[in-house]
Amino acid sequence: MLQTSDFASVKPQTDTRCERYLGAFRWMLLARVFEEKLASLYRGGKVVGGVFLGKGQEALSAALGVSLRKGDIYAPLIRDAAGRFAFGETLLDAARTIVGSRLGPMRGREGNIHRGKPREGYYAMISHLGVMVSTVAGGLIARRFKGVKDVVGATCIGDGGTSTGSFHEGLNMAAVEKLPLVVVVANNQYAYSTPTSEQYACADLIDRAIGYGVRGHKVDGTDPQACFDVVGEAVARARSGEGPQMIVADLLRLVGHGEHDDAHYVNHALKVSPIGRDCLDVARTQITAAGWMTAVQMDALREQLQAEVESAFATALREPLPDPNLEDWRALSTESLAEGRA
Repeated sequence: MLQTSDFASVKPQTDTRCERYLGAFRWMLLARVFEEKLASLYRGGKVVGGVFLGKGQEALSAALGVSLRKGDIYAPLIRDAAGRFAFGETLLDAARTIVGSRLGPMRGREGNIHRGKPREGYYAMISHLGVMVSTVAGGLIARRFKGVKDVVGATCIGDGGTSTGSFHEGLNMAAVEKLPLVVVVANNQYAYSTPTSEQYACADLIDRAIGYGVRGHKVDGTDPQACFDVVGEAVARARSGEGPQMIVADLLRLVGHGEHDDAHYVNHALKVSPIGRDCLDVARTQITAAGWMTAVQMDALREQLQAEVESAFATALREPLPDPNLEDWRALSTESLAEGRA
């Protein structure tokens, strides 16, 4: 997590709100810098597989990551780099998985978006189409059977994913069992290229929470402070025994579905509307207005993070790839290949 020394030159504050905001801002900025490098590597042919960026969703993602604790369950999706870093993923682990290094947590066996450390509550994504809702719910049931308390499970999903059977089954079961599950819906207006007007008939996605008997929370996904407040409240309510919480954040995906997609189908009116704001620009404005950092300090932080990202990828790109003829293909959960072991 962020250390106070990282912002030694920032105006002294006694308000923990300042510390939390700046900590989350660091993860937002790190995710943006990391993904800019990722896009560059993809265009240079250094990344195998798809690249899906979270530009415009960093505030929502970071808000969830910083609201969780060690011991919680977190199942991020393809646009959750900020949340992944906030939850504890290191830059080197992320870079290694992206380029397929055999020294990474997935040993170079898995696609770059299917990474995690299940033993640490950091679930590798199976699918972004609702599957992780039931997966996290199952993890919470297992914790309950073991008598583990004071735990929250959280996952993210897109607006399109809420129309799948997996989403329904997982959320329905969590509601019946009153599990401490938080489902964060990034309503980025398009399920790939399908607009929300063709995805569901209800007036607003938040209405679906009522049908499942769970508490719904609505938030402007372009406003970092609002995201931190609303997501933090939802996680606290789940932890205190109030059952599943569903958050719907309105925002716009500021890039295509993937780097292969030019997003020509996105309505220009959305891009120039408030929903098309860049949450990082909003964060800079909020931080400056509060007097927590200057523009010069934020630019210096970005340069520092860029150096860290370059170093991580430089290391990962020098490392060996798995040799399919020599690889021990037993599951990583076996004793000889268990997480954290050589």
